[in-house]
Amino acid sequence: MKVLGVGNAIVDVICKVEESFISKNNLTKSTMKLIFDEREFKHLLSGLIIEKTVSGGSIANSVVGLSMLGNEVGFIGKISDDSLGQKYEEGLKENNVNYLYKKKKETLPTGTCLILITPDSERTMCTYLGTAGKINENDISTKAVINSEIIFLEGYLWDEGDPKKAFDKAIKNANKVAMSLSDKFCVDRHKSNFLDLVKNRLDVIFANEQEIMSLINAKNFNEVIEFGKEIKKLLIITRGENGAVSINDKKTTEVQAYKNLNIKDLTGAGDLFAAGYLHGYINNFSQEDCLQKGTDMSSKIIQKVGARL
Repeated sequence: MKVLGVGNAIVDVICKVEESFISKNNLTKSTMKLIFDEREFKHLLSGLIIEKTVSGGSIANSVVGLSMLGNEVGFIGKISDDSLGQKYEEGLKENNVNYLYKKKKETLPTGTCLILITPDSERTMCTYLGTAGKINENDISTKAVINSEIIFLEGYLWDEGDPKKAFDKAIKNANKVAMSLSDKFCVDRHKSNFLDLVKNRLDVIFANEQEIMSLINAKNFNEVIEFGKEIKKLLIITRGENGAVSINDKKTTEVQAYKNLNIKDLTGAGDLFAAGYLHGYINNFSQEDCLQKGTDMSSKIIQKVGARL
């Protein structure tokens, strides 16, 4: 198998809202808020019109993108044997993803992410992890990890306790490890742990400009470039309208963002960028072509609603 994704198995519920909904519910626009009470999640959802429901989760989105590009991929993520869990599994299998998890009836339901799209196409996420947040080392197949060229992890998954043990087991048995920092919220919450991962345990790191600057407390982007050269890893940074950059050991490569796009929804832009980049990486593309493929995929996804092409 080329790429094995390990992440939160989340069903995305996509709704369009006005700016006032964000402020009224004390949400921070363009970020992800973890919701620990299922009743709070249902309260937010009440009264909203659902545009689409789809198997989601950051890494799962990337893995589906990789599958659509013709790569053999798999995914491990914890779901419950409930109606949403059934839909989640079916959604991955329909996209030719090897789903390497045997669901059973859990105490908590399958995880759900409410994706709120404002008129400017920004997305604000409210995530009730449910059983996805209870992933543990027993859910990780050592055989699947060993038989994959590269594993791809998400910052959303990392947490103390069982998820950390699952993370550690996956990294320990992997041939190569890629990880997305996922969200500034995650970076700020786990800064010291993420910095240790980036410096010492990962081979490929995906981040947007906001996340990487927060991680290293950078005052400007030049400090990010210098940091990337010092750690001697493969660091890939998306910069919105300023394009994307990869720092591979001491070499920096940049590509420009596409212009004049009909942007409808930024959900999944980073996920599909990672899919395109990793497609190039595992198929021995040049750094410029890897970045270009990532840019191509992210440009396509933001011109439709949802995170699946």
